[in-house]
Amino acid sequence: MKKTLLFLSLFIQSIIAFADDSAGWQISTSDKGGDYYGAVVASGRIGILPWREPFSVRDVFLNHVFDADGKNGVSRVLRAINPFQLQVYIDGRCMELNNVDDWRQTLDMRHAVHSTSFSYQNRAKVAYDVRALRNMPYAGLINVSIEALDDIVINVRNVPVVPNEYQQPVTEMQNINVEGTPLSIMRTRAYSLYRNNEVSASSAFVLPKNDDAGVVASGNSVEIYKPLTKGEKFTFSLIGSICTNRDFIDPCNESNRQVIYGVYEGVDQLVRAHEALWNDIWKSDIIIEGDDEAQTSVRLALYNLYSSIRANSRLSIPPFGLSSQGYNGHIFWDTEIWMYPPMLFLNNDMAKSMMDYRFDRLDAARKKAEANGYMGVMFPWESDDAGEEACPTWALTGPFEHHITGDIGIAAWNYYCMTQDRKWLEQKGYPLIKEIADFWISRATKNADGTYSINNVVCADEYAIGVDDNAFTNGVAIVSLRNACKVAALCGMKYPKIWSEVADKINIHRFDDGVIKEYEDYDGRGIKQVDVNLLAYPLQLVTDASDIKKNLVYYEDKIDKNGPAMSFSIFAVQYARLMQGKKAYEMFVQGYRPNKLPPFGVISEGAGGTNPYFTTGAGGMLQAVINGFCGLEITDKGIRQVPSALPPHWKKLTITGVGPDKKTYTRVQK
Repeated sequence: MKKTLLFLSLFIQSIIAFADDSAGWQISTSDKGGDYYGAVVASGRIGILPWREPFSVRDVFLNHVFDADGKNGVSRVLRAINPFQLQVYIDGRCMELNNVDDWRQTLDMRHAVHSTSFSYQNRAKVAYDVRALRNMPYAGLINVSIEALDDIVINVRNVPVVPNEYQQPVTEMQNINVEGTPLSIMRTRAYSLYRNNEVSASSAFVLPKNDDAGVVASGNSVEIYKPLTKGEKFTFSLIGSICTNRDFIDPCNESNRQVIYGVYEGVDQLVRAHEALWNDIWKSDIIIEGDDEAQTSVRLALYNLYSSIRANSRLSIPPFGLSSQGYNGHIFWDTEIWMYPPMLFLNNDMAKSMMDYRFDRLDAARKKAEANGYMGVMFPWESDDAGEEACPTWALTGPFEHHITGDIGIAAWNYYCMTQDRKWLEQKGYPLIKEIADFWISRATKNADGTYSINNVVCADEYAIGVDDNAFTNGVAIVSLRNACKVAALCGMKYPKIWSEVADKINIHRFDDGVIKEYEDYDGRGIKQVDVNLLAYPLQLVTDASDIKKNLVYYEDKIDKNGPAMSFSIFAVQYARLMQGKKAYEMFVQGYRPNKLPPFGVISEGAGGTNPYFTTGAGGMLQAVINGFCGLEITDKGIRQVPSALPPHWKKLTITGVGPDKKTYTRVQK
């Protein structure tokens, strides 16, 4: 009775929660013939990419499991062995896109589930959904329902897909009994081509109790056989798990154990636990009244960031999350400057994992500094699981885009400001921030006039290579050194005077009219992405409103309109704080509308691109809302809300679950 009451209570609560705000949670499409860019479901460990063809899962991606991209190549995150691929036949004919009608797909972001429905030649109605289980982060679940509109015979096959980045694949069958339920587990294991990573994927069908469907294991597949009479409905599930030797000593047997655990738990309990965790995540949410398009796009941004990371995982988020192998799954400044700030406001535990990722790779950063002739720590431009430089050797961003080191130090300082965790600051934050300060001291060069320069760098604007005194790089060094002085004082430590001397005397070059030059010899040429304007936000080195506006007007015209999506978010933040809500909104939508891809609105890196989902752009979009339109700001004492303007048509903006105290902040249209 208690279990029944608990279930009813949870069910009613979920209905009420959904009814409170049903808009902005679901994205649907019925266009099966148009351009198609999939929407991922992910658990922070694996990403599952359903596709438009019936029962198709195009790819499964692994978080921070790396092989090489070729012989003697750099590291690349692995696609997983895919245990979720189904082939469904009715009367011997496979259901395919060209023989189904009334096709529809929906991404439900609240419950993190991807659903498909269609009819098959007036003979059957079909529906299925796909989840990357939040409660079992190495596992996924597919639930299928088939209703017979005529007498039919159903055959379902589960055939594992082994990507071409593996060798020595072996598929095995194991027939066991789970509490009276016979279970056929199909397991495929293989090794990555170049670094010999062991990957094991297991799967099993789960049938309703006492169902008389036949399950036959044959060769490299498991098959269900089920006759249905008109009006009869057949439901079944597929549980799959992927384990690797990155996380398990014995991934081969562990993938089987995961499946057995899921079967024994039961499908209903797995779904309830999955949704309960997502309900908890969504306590930190953004609610926009008056703009349904923005609401859905912002939720999709949040959904993709939340899907890409887990608390306590000690992992971070690559520029495309768990949706692809984009940029080889490496970790860039995209994390600390773009994706980390919204996570810091909305989910401290996830943000801490992103910081933990860097702490775990400090030794590698020390070695990189030493190898390049510098003191302290020097973080790689592209980081993989080892924390060494993973940038392709032909790209000068790897050796010379040095602002990344300061970006990480600023992220650490902001973590303390948000949490006010003095113990963490003393034991973790200060040692890191100190070594970053030491790096900048060794990196800076003293000029004859007593000023300091940082020469021969790649700018945040990556069109500019090998320049001196890049504004953002120098700005990051200034903030890093000043933060180091503050942290040392807080921790009761003495610090070398050279820290403050260099911070006060690093060159920031300007044109005659006061506009900041992107670098010493900058002549007004076009730029890839925002650089100088970062000095106002997030660095807060430029604070005068007229100076901020002057730099905005000058550089708005210089940025490549097809460049990375996040640049325009920085303009949006600053225009909102200048109380220019209309202009801020123009910049806000410029950061995602030209990048949206059908049918779900996933965003590409650049306007007109075809490489979703760009989580870096999601981070920028969220900063435009959180830090721009809502005016939230991190200070030494925690969060404050500064004056800002909403877009003219937005009625109200509400952000819930902010900071350690999970506060709610609002901005109402005046």
